[in-house]
Amino acid sequence: MQRSRTSERSVKRLVLVDDHPIMRHGLAQLIRAEDGLEVIGEAGSAREGLEVVGRLKPDLVVIDLTLPDKNGLELVKDIRAAHPATLCLVLSMHDEALYGERALRAGARGYVMKEAAADHLVTAIHKVIGGGLYVSATLNDRMLEQVSGAARSKATGMDSLTDRELEILELVGKGVATKNIAAQLSISARTVEAHRAHIKEKLGITDGAALVRYAVQWVESSAKM
Repeated sequence: MQRSRTSERSVKRLVLVDDHPIMRHGLAQLIRAEDGLEVIGEAGSAREGLEVVGRLKPDLVVIDLTLPDKNGLELVKDIRAAHPATLCLVLSMHDEALYGERALRAGARGYVMKEAAADHLVTAIHKVIGGGLYVSATLNDRMLEQVSGAARSKATGMDSLTDRELEILELVGKGVATKNIAAQLSISARTVEAHRAHIKEKLGITDGAALVRYAVQWVESSAKM
């Protein structure tokens, strides 16, 4: 059945950015089953995602955090800077306790865990498009506690890492060499080493080998979530 002209104008246009084609296909099917939503483009990398968003001008972009060329948080920042009218919603396997608030600070309007996508993604999309923010009840309670002053203690451990430090820690855990990290992030190898030093200090790690072991274990545990 064809949509009327009025309903065509009300359809919200989405782009999906995820490096797994099967995941994108499943998400597209889920979204297209909802009246008023249409997936108009897909991308498998941050670079491709920014190009697609610039070309198609969607209402909302659903973004995975783990992309082959750039962390999804950086893509959110890039999209918000270049296309401020386009909304961003993060959908990721990574624990929202670590990434949820970071995503909102980067400019995303919501965060959904992939394991909850079937039940919550469409709801999150509608809420974000309607002008709201979407996070789980658990993350919402945590954020309210921080605002109320109930959790004003200084950030420690993983929470104390900056977005860039977290991105570098993930690349280290994936076995990417310093020079390759520098090339991928368009920074110098010396800057990468400085970030590694800060990561070790914040995590209480004494040497480079221990940092690599920690990073590998963290990446592997994240992949099992």
